[in-house]
Amino acid sequence: MKALAVFPSAREVRIVEQDEPRIEAPTQVLLRTHEIGICGTDREICAFEYGEPPEGEDRLVLGHESIGEVVDSGPGVRTLKPGDLAVPLVRRPCGRPDCYPCRAGRQDFCTTGAYRERGIKGADGFMTEWVVDEEEFLVRVPKPLADVAVLVEPLTVATKTVEQIKLIHTRVPLERLRPRGLVLGAGPVGLLGAMTLAANDCDMFVYSREPAGSERAALVRSFGASYISAEDVTLDALFDVAGCFHLIFEAIGTPAAFGALPALAHNGIFVLTGVPAVRPPEPMEASRIMRDIVMRNQVVLGTVNAGRDAYEEAIHQLAQFMTLFPDAVRRLITRRRPLDEALEMISERDGIKNVVRIQV
Repeated sequence: MKALAVFPSAREVRIVEQDEPRIEAPTQVLLRTHEIGICGTDREICAFEYGEPPEGEDRLVLGHESIGEVVDSGPGVRTLKPGDLAVPLVRRPCGRPDCYPCRAGRQDFCTTGAYRERGIKGADGFMTEWVVDEEEFLVRVPKPLADVAVLVEPLTVATKTVEQIKLIHTRVPLERLRPRGLVLGAGPVGLLGAMTLAANDCDMFVYSREPAGSERAALVRSFGASYISAEDVTLDALFDVAGCFHLIFEAIGTPAAFGALPALAHNGIFVLTGVPAVRPPEPMEASRIMRDIVMRNQVVLGTVNAGRDAYEEAIHQLAQFMTLFPDAVRRLITRRRPLDEALEMISERDGIKNVVRIQV
């Protein structure tokens, strides 16, 4: 079967042929891959900024945003049957006895750093025709969501964020007013985050570099959010133009995001989801930032999506989106191409969510 793989030592990325996987344990499931989303992580791995092959291998099969169809399963599988659609979890527990989060199925809070991530770190991904995985790492998706289910994995970034926000809010006696939220960046994670927060009754704003008259800005407005273009307003002027925000959701992956902190309200939450490449130090008003965080009781939160609960909630949230603003959701997927054109799509920077469609 075909797969797209990166060879870090040789600095090559190419389509390879490999053996089809087989079920080898009673709890395993055979999936026929339908679609795989492409994201910035894939681009960075193909630029050899990071990416770690499985132990003893010289190549890493790419792809972590996947949806597939169950074809067969071992006799111990109870929750999936042939014909079901399923999304696989990306991060896998480290397996170390001293890591309680991984033992509890919350590898998103792994304390050892020895976790594996399929298509990213220490385990092959899903950009291939067939995949075998353990039942415990597969989440069933209702068939009416088939054409947008490839968005589930990036959507888990937002659903995990909402979970954390609700926990943090329990520390403060809050008046139940409609909160104001700001998303930095109008890429897939930013747009899905804005949709999620809007669906959770936030008054949403999206700040991004695209012009106010762009298609992406129109997409933001189509699900009830307001759009602010970086062409018109600088980050440090956000407060003067739009006021303060109870929540700021970063989805741009650069330290420049901290420039929005002056617009964070008292008791506000600033959520970091991007993972920037290592860059030279940048100037920052550290003393002002620290003073505001302390005096305003603000929270700066880093979060990573990996737990099963976040996937299950993302599927529920996606179904809600398809009732509230289905056209906006479908517009997130800008093109679909076959596996032979995957590398070309990874190199492209246009579009929102580009998807590889596997044809077996």
